[in-house]
Amino acid sequence: MNWPPFASLLLLDFAVVFLAVLLGTRVVLGLFRRRNILDHPNPRSSHSTPTPHGGGIAVIAVVLVNWGVFSFSSPSGPAEILTLCGLAAALAVLSGLDDFYSLPVVLRLAVQAAAVTVVLWPAGESVFFQGLLPAPLDHIAAGLLWVWFINLFNFMDGIDGLAASESASIAIGFFLVVVLIGNRGISDVYLFYSSSIAAAVLGFLWWNWHPAKIFLGDVGSIPLGFLIGWLLLILAERGFWLPALILPLYYFSDATLTLVRRILRREKFWQAHRQHFYQLAVQRGMSHGAAVRAVIFANVLLIALAILSVYGWPNLSLGGAGIVVGILLLHLSLGRGKKASSR
Repeated sequence: MNWPPFASLLLLDFAVVFLAVLLGTRVVLGLFRRRNILDHPNPRSSHSTPTPHGGGIAVIAVVLVNWGVFSFSSPSGPAEILTLCGLAAALAVLSGLDDFYSLPVVLRLAVQAAAVTVVLWPAGESVFFQGLLPAPLDHIAAGLLWVWFINLFNFMDGIDGLAASESASIAIGFFLVVVLIGNRGISDVYLFYSSSIAAAVLGFLWWNWHPAKIFLGDVGSIPLGFLIGWLLLILAERGFWLPALILPLYYFSDATLTLVRRILRREKFWQAHRQHFYQLAVQRGMSHGAAVRAVIFANVLLIALAILSVYGWPNLSLGGAGIVVGILLLHLSLGRGKKASSR
């Protein structure tokens, strides 16, 4: 593809996806309000009023259709992407049922593990950890990490605008890294995959910014974690493991440190809670908007550091990313600010 028409098509696709999700979420919002499909506050919630959830239906539907269309431009053919889209759709259906009927954890994890296995099984000799592990162990480690990423993406969807902002940040960072990489192992079609995720979640963010009118729900956060996790694994498999680590570092750190902290306290870590750093920030007086703006600012720096790593500054980029996330977590743990209003 020549760059000018390719850029025009990319911009057109971004606009179409953004508008489709913006309008589609409005339709879902109206439907759920009329049918009284609401997310009622629970021990994990940071909101105090019942609010429609399941807005991720529009996000995932549009993204999957978009990926399916561009899958036919993939150098390896559409089979891989169409399979990925089918698995993401299955996860969306299962997660949608869980939104309303609270399915067993074992069932959800089993289906997620099966979806991850289907994608990784044909990987053959491809490795994700730069040869540090033999191929079978490498794939097992990648699969476990992917399943954790899917779930932490759901755990971190707890205040207005956070999941959509994080998704957009990672997708935009992936897009910029692939542009800089050029032809070093990653096809231009991946620009459309990442761009469509960014456009979709930004369209949703219009309705999800504080005070949120609708939430993603598991139907949105679980398949988003699945698709974004796959994009990050593509970066790692192509040898660009530093951007793959740096871009989601805040989400990964907040969720993982919180889990470890709860295990060390011998708490029932599998139960709902409000102990993530971003949740503590809101409980201690920071507004949803202020907390998310802090995360966005940190993510801008992480994107810059991910780009720096592509230019051959691994130690500086990784060390800088650790400092950025450390400062952000400290800022959120202090949680000082204007008293957060209920949503």
